[in-house]
Amino acid sequence: MTVTFIPCNDQHVKELQKVGSDTFKETFQDPNEAEHIDAYVKTAFHPNQLLKELHHPFSQFYFVQVNGEVAGYLKVNMEDAQSEEMGSEALEIERIYIKQSFQKQGLGRYLINQAFEIAKKYHKRDVWLGVWEHNKAAIAFYQKLGFVQTGVHAFLLGDEEQLNFIMTKTLS
Repeated sequence: MTVTFIPCNDQHVKELQKVGSDTFKETFQDPNEAEHIDAYVKTAFHPNQLLKELHHPFSQFYFVQVNGEVAGYLKVNMEDAQSEEMGSEALEIERIYIKQSFQKQGLGRYLINQAFEIAKKYHKRDVWLGVWEHNKAAIAFYQKLGFVQTGVHAFLLGDEEQLNFIMTKTLS
């Protein structure tokens, strides 16, 4: 298995849109109402929104490919691109999306490790992310990697407000 990590640019918008909307639906469709999922996907993964995020100087997107096929992507934010004010010493992992057919192959851990390397490159002390309070498997995964819950924040899914746990890891 050959795994590659590729920075995204404007030419990748359609693929980002597809991977983002597909994996979001795969992960969250069952426990949520379809209209809330659809409303979120239409907004969050609209090409104009993705282009805006791609152009933000403190946001970065990366594809992870397995044997040349896009398996998912990572989005990280720093400075004022972070979805919460966490300071200049923090890097946010906003999205780790792995297609269902590529899960359980170590790609989540691979992307987390890539995020840690990006944080070190930019001299960030803390790496944080938001995880849905009901996503027990993801919470356990992040805890296993050394993340601890440091807060909560609201996440709007359609017009339904949900809670995400803020989980943080301080890098050594």
